[in-house]
Amino acid sequence: MSALLNMEGLRGGYGAVEVLRGVDLQVQQGEIVALLGSNGAGKTTLNNVLCGIYQAWGGSVQFDGQDLSGAHYRDVVKAGLIQVPEGRKIFPNLSVLENLELGSFTRARERRAANLDRVFGIFPRLKERITQLAGTMSGGEQQMLAIGRGLMAEPKLLILDEPSLGLSPLLVEEMFTLIRQLHADGLSILLVEQNVAQSLEVASRAYVMENGVIRFSGSSGDLLKSDELRRAYLGM
Repeated sequence: MSALLNMEGLRGGYGAVEVLRGVDLQVQQGEIVALLGSNGAGKTTLNNVLCGIYQAWGGSVQFDGQDLSGAHYRDVVKAGLIQVPEGRKIFPNLSVLENLELGSFTRARERRAANLDRVFGIFPRLKERITQLAGTMSGGEQQMLAIGRGLMAEPKLLILDEPSLGLSPLLVEEMFTLIRQLHADGLSILLVEQNVAQSLEVASRAYVMENGVIRFSGSSGDLLKSDELRRAYLGM
């Protein structure tokens, strides 16, 4: 069976600086796959190249039977590859409802009302704050909004970039419970995180990135059993 997402030899960077140096990564339909690594390892750069925000320097991206190598970000979204970016990137001067509606601007617009109902079912707090300006909400609420906006596009694969960043320990627990719930509902997820322990608890497989290359990959259980890996790369 072919992978839902298959990237091979992906290269990219900024200006003359090469950040990604030939990354291979796969996500199967229905999987949670974790991409782990310290700050500056290249994880967010990989997301942005994968999603067409930055142009790839080389390599290929196949997604759901389509060749997205070098595709424009609008075409990536149309294909159903949706990113919830690091730092949430909500629109602070727009309401909760307006932020959510923008999530379906390119994809699934005709099912906007049904998807709004679904998002409010997952995040009742957003429905309570439907007219509130997004910038006045707490960090946890803004993260809910960012994920809800991503769900409005009916993703085939949802990329979550550092979803627990800046959240209190209690909200981090709630975030990983939510990730389990979305996966149980059939969503495929690429989880990009520095929170190693909890990421490996929810993911079936993981990749460890360092300096723009994949250093280790395998099942979450196997990675946790490697003493060298835990000490050198996972901080455990």
